[in-house]
Amino acid sequence: CFSGDHLKVCSQGYTCCSQEMEEKYSQQSKHDFRNAVVELSNHLQTTFGSRYKKFDEFFKELLENAEKSLNDMFVRTYGRLYMQNSELFKDLFVELKRYYVGGNVNLEEMLNEFWARLLERMFRLVNPQYHFTDEYLECVSKYMEQLKPFGDVPRKLKLQVTRAFVAARTFAQGLAVARDVVGKVSAVNPTPQGTQALLKMMYCPHCRGLLSVKPCYNYCFNVMRGCLANQGDLDAEWNIFVDSMLLVAERLEGPFNIESVMDPIDVKISDAIMNMQENSMQVSQKVFQGCGQPKTLAQGRSARSASESTFSARFRPYNPEERPTTAAGTSLDRLVTDVKEKLKQAKKFWSSLPGNICSDEKMSVGSVNENECWNGSARSRYDFAVTGNGLANQVNNPEVEVDITKPDMVIRRQIMALRVMTNKLKNAYNGNDVDFIDIS
Repeated sequence: CFSGDHLKVCSQGYTCCSQEMEEKYSQQSKHDFRNAVVELSNHLQTTFGSRYKKFDEFFKELLENAEKSLNDMFVRTYGRLYMQNSELFKDLFVELKRYYVGGNVNLEEMLNEFWARLLERMFRLVNPQYHFTDEYLECVSKYMEQLKPFGDVPRKLKLQVTRAFVAARTFAQGLAVARDVVGKVSAVNPTPQGTQALLKMMYCPHCRGLLSVKPCYNYCFNVMRGCLANQGDLDAEWNIFVDSMLLVAERLEGPFNIESVMDPIDVKISDAIMNMQENSMQVSQKVFQGCGQPKTLAQGRSARSASESTFSARFRPYNPEERPTTAAGTSLDRLVTDVKEKLKQAKKFWSSLPGNICSDEKMSVGSVNENECWNGSARSRYDFAVTGNGLANQVNNPEVEVDITKPDMVIRRQIMALRVMTNKLKNAYNGNDVDFIDIS
């Protein structure tokens, strides 16, 4: 070993490192630090990514199953009558799917439209002896609110579908946003001052021949808090976001459970149809009073259409064992329970990141005896206090020089993304529809 006047960061006293070795160690410390951050974040990113995929898959399959179930059941019950009008129901599911994947669909208007069209079809079927013009049928629709031909089903279903779809879509989006935020924030490039502090902590002891001496824990903590100052600022917004996700998760388990809304949708729509059948006389009379007496069809035609369209079908709901299996081989409750667990673990992720890196095996920080660790200049105890978390607290960091007037713009943008998502989650929790942000 020799005198170290050629060194830029490590001690210029007696050293075993050449200038090239110091440079190499500097690159290595940067690499080690990046890897440590990515490794801890990767787990979180993968967790949110895989849960988003699972949830998304479940949701789409749930809609497929509900549509198939309705189709099978209506074919068996109403036969040709249903087949002739099946596009009405197909359109309903097309719109529901479109809403979920982020289409600009007003759920309430779309459901109103569905019931209005169903009323027009059914009105024709229960009055086969008359000819109805399009204008006449439009007048029929106006009586929808007043006459409630389908009973209370449309009102209840509208409320249930809207709340459940909004909550499920927003929750899935939240998982995707969490995945993306973690991905963007964990790509850390230490500043030149940060790189110097990392080199001094990790590899300068090697230049002194102290190969087995590890950095003191509080020393490591200060270096990491300095290098991850901006990430620390994410913590407050991140925790609020996680709490909002947990609240919506509770809604999904309870009153906004999309599975319990979509599973029996065929039975609910069928109840509405039966209600209309049973009250068809009163409904028709009221409509004739309000919209005028329609023209009768020629004798031969009305007899034929009457036989084609008599509504003799009595509805028989599924036996539970005939129901299609739950979507994606799981249930909403099971998915939500799992995600809630992961969300709780993710809280305070950013503020505990420095400590987690320092405790990591690979960093192998701190010996049991705190006089036997590397304190940045010798094998001795580390006397400085640990600085707080986040950018503003680094003004007194003894190990890393941090310019607290220059926040990292990538991280500021992610804080905004979390804020926007939290707002949507709060709306969804209250049952209000939310604008979709395209996460792709």
